[in-house]
Amino acid sequence: MPTDSLWEQTLTFFPQFVRALNEECRPGATVAVIGASDGKFVLPLAAAGYRVVAIEKDPLALNGGEALLPVSGITYVPGLVERLKEANLHHRVRIVCADFLEVESAETTVDAVWTSCSWHYSVNHRRPLSEFVGRMQRLVRRGGLFGAEFMMPVEPRHHSIEHYTAPDRLSRYFTNDWEVQLTLHTDWFTERAHVGQLDDHTHRMGLLIARRDPGGPTRRRIQQQ
Repeated sequence: MPTDSLWEQTLTFFPQFVRALNEECRPGATVAVIGASDGKFVLPLAAAGYRVVAIEKDPLALNGGEALLPVSGITYVPGLVERLKEANLHHRVRIVCADFLEVESAETTVDAVWTSCSWHYSVNHRRPLSEFVGRMQRLVRRGGLFGAEFMMPVEPRHHSIEHYTAPDRLSRYFTNDWEVQLTLHTDWFTERAHVGQLDDHTHRMGLLIARRDPGGPTRRRIQQQ
């Protein structure tokens, strides 16, 4: 469903995650969205009947305010709280206003977890990528899903930053009781200017979807597509 998010036009593998979610998880399952922003992924999940835990610390993304946009200039934009109320979906979403790297995973256990291009931001480079991924994994119940789309290296400097990763490198974190179900990646593409990046720019993106074994630790075959 269109959500009128500030990020509405940016490329995403989210449909592949939703397809896996519909196949693997029960109706009404709980999904955590890490880096929920203004709700590009939160609103469609809630509208589809899922319960959502939205983890986000940016006050503008949560509460709205003035933002500098490529064409419009400084413009008021609604935040996640306002947009959920307008869509009458606020009763299906629990907002956690916190830095994900500071949230105790024991506080929340979910059927699936999703993040979109969040760990490549420099503010998250203070911790190893393995910690970010591990925290996401610990949120997921047995039989549940892990989904992440992420930025791959483009500029030379990216190759020295582990948070710009690739599906094959990321797959190494999914051993024992995890099965990697799907990996994808794009070629280089040009994305139009958006909030936070006021010029057209080049990206490469990857996707990884994994399922946590419901029966306990076991080494599974990794499938790549």
